[in-house]
Amino acid sequence: MSWIHSHARISVLQGIASFRHLGHAAAERGFRRTLLVADPGIAAAGYSATAEASLREAGVEAIPFHGFGENPDSAQVEAGRAFAAAHAVDSIVGLGGGSSMDCAKGINFVLTNGGRIHDYWGHDKASKPMLPMIGVPTTTGTGSEAQSYALISDAETHRKMACGAAGAAFGLVILDPELAITQPRGVLAASGYDAISHAVESFVTDKRNFFSDGPSRESWRLLERSFERLLAKPDDIEAAAAMQMGAYFAGAAIEHSMLGAAHATANPLTARYGIAHGRAIALMLDHVVRWNSEYVGEFYRELSADLAARLDGLAFAAGLPRSLREAGVPEEELPRLAEEAAQQWTGSFNPRPLDAVGALEIYQCAY
Repeated sequence: MSWIHSHARISVLQGIASFRHLGHAAAERGFRRTLLVADPGIAAAGYSATAEASLREAGVEAIPFHGFGENPDSAQVEAGRAFAAAHAVDSIVGLGGGSSMDCAKGINFVLTNGGRIHDYWGHDKASKPMLPMIGVPTTTGTGSEAQSYALISDAETHRKMACGAAGAAFGLVILDPELAITQPRGVLAASGYDAISHAVESFVTDKRNFFSDGPSRESWRLLERSFERLLAKPDDIEAAAAMQMGAYFAGAAIEHSMLGAAHATANPLTARYGIAHGRAIALMLDHVVRWNSEYVGEFYRELSADLAARLDGLAFAAGLPRSLREAGVPEEELPRLAEEAAQQWTGSFNPRPLDAVGALEIYQCAY
């Protein structure tokens, strides 16, 4: 087990059985009444109970909240806020996949600063201090644990809102590969591919810089060599640890560089057709790489000689859908999807300017 200080705001405790140290770490940070934000699947698997026991043993009262889904929305965040306020919590633990991480951060915004989560869409709109938090990811995907942004859907329009503030970063992240090897294969496939997309997209955005370059490269190196290995042997603890660190580094890269057209074109697929985020990303990423190559092909080649082909192969190995037709998207809906993709915030950082015409080209290639 080792400590990694990744940047000024976040400390990382990484290693086998590090989850067992949750209670001690929380008590050390002054946690006394903690909101434990864990998705229903994590609760059903018994990890929420394990976390509660660890916290209780260290003298920390845990108040579990499970009332949110795969893409936490504004109504669920408000429900979490009301629940947390009624129990007068002084801290938050996020346990689970990206949905748990994002929901924990979203609740923190409205609990400490008031209003609605919509008020924090953008960056640095929280003027009051936020509660201290610990993040314990159980999947190897979103990298939300490394970021100061919460990604929350509007409950009515389903549009994703990125809400960022320094106080929304976890003070401590616990990366235990024993948790990662328990994720179902379908979750590993989708979340792992999502992490890969973060490495690829953050490496080439028009905001890429010295602080994103190293994490992007390292995340690609770890993920590309470990993804198929863990798919083939789900109990490979070394591959799981590499995937966890790769996902974390990719999240750290996003913090400095943001994302691009793959996420801009994937988000409407999730909003309109309920295609899980990682599966939607798998439909779009290799096509976006080909579309962007005229602008940043030399960067892509630093990752792989034929990056688009490698990404297509990784998605195929994971059993992810390879065309919009296969995913059940009607061809006549592509222009409307393109209009929505062009309005996505992430698209504004793409190295090749993305508008509705460009988004339609990408969708047509993916069809």
